[in-house]
Amino acid sequence: MADKHFFNDPTGLVERALRSYVARTPHLQLDEPHRVVSSKTHNPAKVAIISGGGSGHEPAWAGYVGDGMLSASVGGGIFASPSTKQVMAAINSVPSDEGTILCITNYTGDRLHFGLAREKVNASGRKIAQIAMADDVSLPSSKVENLGRRGLAGHVIILKLLGAASELGWSFESCVKLGEETNANIASIGTSLSLCHVPGREPDDRVAQDACVLGMGVHNEPGLRTITPIPPPEELVKMMLAYALDPNDPDRNFVTFKPGDETCLLVNNLGGLSTLEVEGLTQVTLEQLATEYNMKPARIYVGLFETSLNGPGFSLSLCNLSAVAKATGHPLDTIKDLLDAPTTAVAWPRCSYTTPQPRAQKNQPEQESSGNGVVFIQDITTSPPALPSLLPALKAACKAAIAAEPDITRFDMMMGDGDCGEAVREACEALLKRFETAPFTEDPLPLYPALDAINETLEDIGGSLFAILSILSTAFVAGLGNTEDVTVATVGKAAGSAINSLMGYTGARVGDRTCMDVLIPLCRELEEGASLDAALHAVEEAAASTASMKPRFGRAAYVGDGAADGEMPPDPGAYAIAKWLGGFLEGWE
Repeated sequence: MADKHFFNDPTGLVERALRSYVARTPHLQLDEPHRVVSSKTHNPAKVAIISGGGSGHEPAWAGYVGDGMLSASVGGGIFASPSTKQVMAAINSVPSDEGTILCITNYTGDRLHFGLAREKVNASGRKIAQIAMADDVSLPSSKVENLGRRGLAGHVIILKLLGAASELGWSFESCVKLGEETNANIASIGTSLSLCHVPGREPDDRVAQDACVLGMGVHNEPGLRTITPIPPPEELVKMMLAYALDPNDPDRNFVTFKPGDETCLLVNNLGGLSTLEVEGLTQVTLEQLATEYNMKPARIYVGLFETSLNGPGFSLSLCNLSAVAKATGHPLDTIKDLLDAPTTAVAWPRCSYTTPQPRAQKNQPEQESSGNGVVFIQDITTSPPALPSLLPALKAACKAAIAAEPDITRFDMMMGDGDCGEAVREACEALLKRFETAPFTEDPLPLYPALDAINETLEDIGGSLFAILSILSTAFVAGLGNTEDVTVATVGKAAGSAINSLMGYTGARVGDRTCMDVLIPLCRELEEGASLDAALHAVEEAAASTASMKPRFGRAAYVGDGAADGEMPPDPGAYAIAKWLGGFLEGWE
């Protein structure tokens, strides 16, 4: 559990957050005493759509206020329902001649306070309805028969559909029908690695480090079960989808999905996961839906929709759009058009499902010049020379660098984000795999096609180190000039030309504590006719010397004169190159 906060006292935090929303969104206004955010552009001739609940679920619900979505939102304290007085203030902030619909999550406090406000409005003769949005399928029907399902992030789909329908002028009765039928056709389930932490409260570490909770609620409510150890994403998502989609589970068959039904998928980050990981989980979900259920969602939404403070978890929501269309008597395309309709609500993702028009493709030249003296070779067709010792040397080099990955990662973590070791391992593993295919299966190995294939592999790896190595390697091939007479002299000349080209792309030089500290000596030694032994010796000395240098380029430059423990490690890129070249020399010999 992450229990560190910048606001350790939550007093006034909700009000600050609401003021922020309004300050950066001109069409919103704030009734701060009641924590009501309303739309300045609300049209009284249209149905007013209001939602709200406890705070801590941002961007729900203030983030969904705007034309084409909510007319107003009302926020309680952290995980606490707003009061009846607050709800009345929200209703009065957006009066409607057509009627008001209160969309609430299915929790007791919300049902009572919004319900009392509804009774007050109803007694005054105004039209008002309440939809208790409930989509969680993790708990069996026998446990929720009295309370109904809990609310999860899937209900944001209801808010979008109702807001768009209201904006188009749908009647009060049609909007209520749409909201109720959508609510009946959403299945959601969540999983979290741990509990979220409320600022100012004592930490609660009841979830073990090697466990996750399947079916946890958005207020740290107990889930369906704790799973230890944490399963791989594929297994976890498979379990989650089974609870949502298995028609043979009588306890959880809340929503029916028939073959051919069009669906909408919403993947919600509970607040504590990286976007990278959530996108990865989304792709796993799409793959599982395709292979296990022959389902391809017509609409996909991914991101922060209804968080649980800093909860390290996610939820999956599936809405049966075909069933909604049939139950409401509207064409399926109308339902999808409501999802696609524009809105000024800042938190709804700006997805586009229009069909793109392909651009005319231009013919690509076979050679492209960098404008810096480097010619990037696309294809080499002449008969190249062959070097019998090259492939064993390359394999040995890659294996040596892979073995050094823990040290490379450790050095990089002392100075930056620790990604250098992973990138080196990824590149070397990719090269080893490439060595199992043509032209590396030929005996003897043809030089130029082999170098060209290596360059293609290097270009697939991100990060500044491999950009530098790709430029150097490509320039080296161009410097050889497709000669069949590969000698120490031609290699040296190509190395000199390559390093000169590379220095046109980076200002780093010897003494700056970068990979250039080893690449420049390497190429200069080869240019002067040195043997591989001598060149490697220069590289090893250069890599070791980077430990005493003050960094002037890259992320390490921000660290200063020493790492966290007071000592500077060698530059990880320089160290990795030295290890790779050391393996290359051993393999060559």
